[in-house]
Amino acid sequence: MQKWKVLSVAVVALPLAACQGQGNKQTAGTLLGAAAGGAIGSQIGSGSGRLVAIGTGILIGGLIGNQIGRYMDEQDRAYAAQNAQNTLENGRSGTSSTWRNPDNGHRGRFTPQPAYRSAQGLDCREGTQEVWIDGRREVVTETYCRDPQSGAWRRSA
Repeated sequence: MQKWKVLSVAVVALPLAACQGQGNKQTAGTLLGAAAGGAIGSQIGSGSGRLVAIGTGILIGGLIGNQIGRYMDEQDRAYAAQNAQNTLENGRSGTSSTWRNPDNGHRGRFTPQPAYRSAQGLDCREGTQEVWIDGRREVVTETYCRDPQSGAWRRSA
């Protein structure tokens, strides 16, 4: 099954990345989003339902990653990811936490919502990521679920 996940990511993510003209940030965002979406989708359903979930996860993750990745560099993404992880773990619902990259002035805010148990039995929370880069604001609201193996919060498809 692991080979199928990798092949799925490559088949869907690479053409999406090839169509983009915004450079490495956008391509990296597309590929990382697609990989995360495919991995999350692989945990849902079984048989042909799982294949649909993987494909959908790759597509949605790739599109979201593409939009934010268009403007964010690797350091911005690291600040945003660490802030989201800390806020999901320790933050109060509805209370935002912020990050700022001192090297380029890019900044963001993450706001978590109340935790709940998913149909698959996972602890989940909705979260809204707002990012301001060069005066542009991007907003993405996603579902995050706790990974049963690592304990980390991961984006859900």
